[in-house]
Amino acid sequence: MADSITYRLFINGTWRLGGNGTDRALINPATEQEFGRVAVATAADLDDALISARNSLLSWSSTPAGERGALLVRAARILEGKIDVAAAALSQEQGKTLAEARGEYARAVETFDWNGKHAEELSAPLSLGAARMIVPEAAGVVAAFTPWNYPAVLNARKLAAALAAGCPVIMKAAEETPSAGVYIVEALQEAGVPAGVVSLVFGDPPMISGHLLGSPVVRVLTFTGSTPVGKHLATIAAENLQRCVLELGGHSPVIVFDDADLSKTVSAISEYKFECAGQSCNAPSRILVARPVYEAFLAKLVEAAANIRVGKPDDPATEMGPMANARRIEAMERLIKDAVDRGAKVETGGIRLDRPGYYWAPTILSNVPPDSQVLREEPFGPILTVAPFDTIDEAIEKANATEYGLAAYFFSDSPDVQRRMISGLSTGTVSVNYLKGVAADAPLGGINQSGYGYEGGVEGFRAFQNLKLVNATSAVAIG
Repeated sequence: MADSITYRLFINGTWRLGGNGTDRALINPATEQEFGRVAVATAADLDDALISARNSLLSWSSTPAGERGALLVRAARILEGKIDVAAAALSQEQGKTLAEARGEYARAVETFDWNGKHAEELSAPLSLGAARMIVPEAAGVVAAFTPWNYPAVLNARKLAAALAAGCPVIMKAAEETPSAGVYIVEALQEAGVPAGVVSLVFGDPPMISGHLLGSPVVRVLTFTGSTPVGKHLATIAAENLQRCVLELGGHSPVIVFDDADLSKTVSAISEYKFECAGQSCNAPSRILVARPVYEAFLAKLVEAAANIRVGKPDDPATEMGPMANARRIEAMERLIKDAVDRGAKVETGGIRLDRPGYYWAPTILSNVPPDSQVLREEPFGPILTVAPFDTIDEAIEKANATEYGLAAYFFSDSPDVQRRMISGLSTGTVSVNYLKGVAADAPLGGINQSGYGYEGGVEGFRAFQNLKLVNATSAVAIG
């Protein structure tokens, strides 16, 4: 490991190793080889982060919102200038292509920009008429937990809104993709964030979450990850009545009606689905197709999936890199075996590619029985199931036939179909003739087993504020 690097913790304005010197290996998913280490936090490190966050709360929340916002915009410009080197590090850790990593960092920059530019506006008192008003105030210290699939944009979502609202943040970033947390926190440090306002830790997830949420210093939990882990964290947070924002799992349907342009629809689905090797909560996983166009659609989708160029993330010709870790390979093998054993047909893919690295072939399954695990469990990989439907009511029923409710997509130009689908789909986001990520100015949230609360936009900003109602007999001065 000639070029090995060790990523450190950031606590009270200082980069440091964990208290007992322990670290863990970083594995390149394209080679399965170790290329670096990441520091592991101890309970004492977490106590230092809690103390520094608590001590910085009053000064940071009292800093004029316009100044906080200007600092975040400054951090956005700094991060923007480091996109190429940061994207290369992310690609090496996570396996996504360089183009995908650059695009993700561009979204992170956008997130800091939007929250910075709206910090003053969204921190201003809100008049209710007469002598009543609402005064937004920082909700307190935030514990943020982020996953490995989109670490740059998700770290930015957690940090930008909370910091703009005046909340210090202790962020437990993903150990498998530490560089995204490091580059973003370095940008905030260079922009002038005071010591103690941001802490970055890595280590044993259960220990860290239990320790942070066990402290009454923490007032808000924000988490993106699986539904089982989100439920567990919410249970811990209930003891101290910590506010929760939970963006959890998904199992997103795409419904294709017979008036859709099949070539454009297949292209849109394939491009969005196989980004990040399908490891996205919002990625489509179930395709429902109107029976008159089912066979034609399936043939086009299979051809598109089979032609995806799977290769090294740093190769400009690569369209899909490896999966992030061996756990995802094991999950693909288990889900596909279960579906095939029950009678499903593998139209293309369905195998691990015979080369070093966690490479999986883009996979299309048809004739999947409804009791198959791939239709019940979030697949989180490059698998799509395809099935026909006969009526709009059947399409809605099948689309809603999971416990999740994060995102749904459909393709039709019919106004009547659009009205019925938008009202009938039980998800936090519905996209019409469109598959793309969510911009920084829009609220993103799930329903059912996909979580609660919002990230992004005004609603995401408000998650980190207490709204103090002020009643008076005459006008009062604020600030």
